[in-house]
Amino acid sequence: MTTLTHFSIDVADGVGTVWMDRAGDSLNTLDPSLMDDFTSVLDRLESDADIRAVVIASAKPDNFLAGANIKWFSELSDPDEAEAAIRQGHALFARLENLHSRRGKPVVAAIHGACLGAGLELALACSHRIASDDSKTQLGQPEIQLGVIPAGGGTQRLPALVGIAPALDLILTGRAASAQKAKRLGLVDEVLPRPMLIETAQTRATEAIGASPEKGGLTTWFTAESLQRLALETNPVGRNILFSQARARMLRETKGHYPAPARALEAVRIGVQEEAEAGYAAEARFFGQLVTSPESVALRSIFFATRSSSETPSATEVGKVAVLGGGLMGAGIAAVSTLKAESTVRIKEIDSDGMRRALAQVAKVVDERRAKRRLSEFEAEQAMLRVTASTDWIGFADSDLVIEAVFEDLDIKQAILAQAEEVVGPETVFASNTSSLPIKSIAADSSRPETVLGMHYFSPVEKMPLLEVIVTDDTAGWAEHTAVAYGRRQGKTVIVVNDGTGFYTTRVLGPYSSEAFHLLAEGVSVQDIDGAVEAWGFPVGPLRLADEVGIDVGAKIAVILTDAFGDRMAGPDLMGGLIDSDRKGRKNRRGFYSYDDDGKRGDVDESVYADLGVTPSAQTPPAEIQERVSLAFINEAARCLEDGVLRSAADGDVGAVMGLGFPPFRGGPFFWVDHLGAGVVVERLRTLAERHGPRFEPAQILVDAAQSGTSFR
Repeated sequence: MTTLTHFSIDVADGVGTVWMDRAGDSLNTLDPSLMDDFTSVLDRLESDADIRAVVIASAKPDNFLAGANIKWFSELSDPDEAEAAIRQGHALFARLENLHSRRGKPVVAAIHGACLGAGLELALACSHRIASDDSKTQLGQPEIQLGVIPAGGGTQRLPALVGIAPALDLILTGRAASAQKAKRLGLVDEVLPRPMLIETAQTRATEAIGASPEKGGLTTWFTAESLQRLALETNPVGRNILFSQARARMLRETKGHYPAPARALEAVRIGVQEEAEAGYAAEARFFGQLVTSPESVALRSIFFATRSSSETPSATEVGKVAVLGGGLMGAGIAAVSTLKAESTVRIKEIDSDGMRRALAQVAKVVDERRAKRRLSEFEAEQAMLRVTASTDWIGFADSDLVIEAVFEDLDIKQAILAQAEEVVGPETVFASNTSSLPIKSIAADSSRPETVLGMHYFSPVEKMPLLEVIVTDDTAGWAEHTAVAYGRRQGKTVIVVNDGTGFYTTRVLGPYSSEAFHLLAEGVSVQDIDGAVEAWGFPVGPLRLADEVGIDVGAKIAVILTDAFGDRMAGPDLMGGLIDSDRKGRKNRRGFYSYDDDGKRGDVDESVYADLGVTPSAQTPPAEIQERVSLAFINEAARCLEDGVLRSAADGDVGAVMGLGFPPFRGGPFFWVDHLGAGVVVERLRTLAERHGPRFEPAQILVDAAQSGTSFR
């Protein structure tokens, strides 16, 4: 009998229960070693007459099969080699599918935890799927987020099971579905409590012995909406309309920068409109092309960088969190603290109206999750019960972590720190949610500076994935680890940077934003600047961003950065006219763009040019705008690494992509420098410096990399 490394098989009463348990890893992931083992498993399942039905389950506590081992992708350097590997996977899953369809042995997937990518494709090849109702159980095809497509049959079996439109939604967004949503889609047959999962799966497998194989997904057609979709999907004209609409939506969202969604859509279309064999062949061929593409390499680089350091030794366990300031930022911090970290949260506000607004904002976030069925009624109620508010310091003494989220004013922040230190214990970590003020300055009069650091969140807190933790020379290691561990509990991707004005994320936005103002001063229009930068891959241009952040806030930060770093942060003197005319951006519906009464953005407000004192007349090529703005950003990122603010280039890439919208398909500023070559970047910066002045002089670390031929990542 073959010795198995990653699987075991128990046989009882005619049911073979196959346990996936990848050796030496906390996650089940698919790669050639696991596929070799699975081949032996299939040999046994096909040949053993004592096995009349099969259950596939995971021996891991919290995941079924989390997808392919992404490190394996990097070994696939040749498209033909990658295509051949996918065809081997197709053959394995076809054997699994044929256990029931040809051999009469029903196969039930008992799903608990992450069932993603190849994990879902394995489940799709089974004849039945049962899932636990645990919040950890998530089913989806996230491959698009790594620049590839589902390639274990996902583009073929998923539409056949749940319908074309729902399948495209899962595939093209990469979003995962809860077990309850998967049941509504027809993706799983049954959802039940985890303790009942395996026994029920074995019972269902036994009950299915002798039953004819049936097409799944019929339950999805019982509503009027689903019947309309069925009518659309089952005739050629309707299918053409559906694919045309899906392609138009995809191009609006990707702007043509990401090849994987287009390939995924095409693979689905071929499978639906031609025949299964052609669909599977297209899936394998497209995966081979995509996995070696620069976009996929860049996206995988970000994936690995976000997971490079997950250990947080010596962290204090945080049970109770104090949030000082209940505005949008403070309420957002409170919301992720109760929803994600499941902490007890106490908010301090200056008056009862502030308390009510803070609690109402937390409730709004919770209600949005509940409305999207990401929370049950009970979970939403429990989340709100964990949050209280006060106008005094009662109830704050036993806080493990204090997060201050008040106005960006040094005197106010110092005063609040002093008040907090009189109330909380000596080992309570104090974190300031500041976007620009040095933590050393905030802690200048602290009686215990070793507990003080920064936790810089991004707005809206409940949606933005990045948390920038800022430490000083005085910050204790255990305090840093506590902040990092808690940020991860809040669901954040965390980078740690060293203290300095603007830290990393705010600092790199300084030259990026000021270059947009230089272009305005030269007569380039708002729409041309933002349009060019968005075409380069940023989700919003620098002037739209100014409206979102607040023009008044940006003006104050610009002064702080200019005082610290000099002329390269200073834009032309245009801001004064905007401030004098009370242009604050979206929040008062007066900015570079017009806004309706609900705050919805419209076109450029043409009257802004008079306040700026400029006339939009320049015809600057988009490529020039893109180069100037992007290289201003990249050059400052390099200076942050050179100055020791950044601990690694990988952190710089993660912070830029996850916090500032640097195009993910470009991999971050340092990955992009490596892609272009440091010599090319230095040459372009020097050319810009000759034309526009010393603000474009390349950082020395870039010059050194160009001379030595070294890379950053």
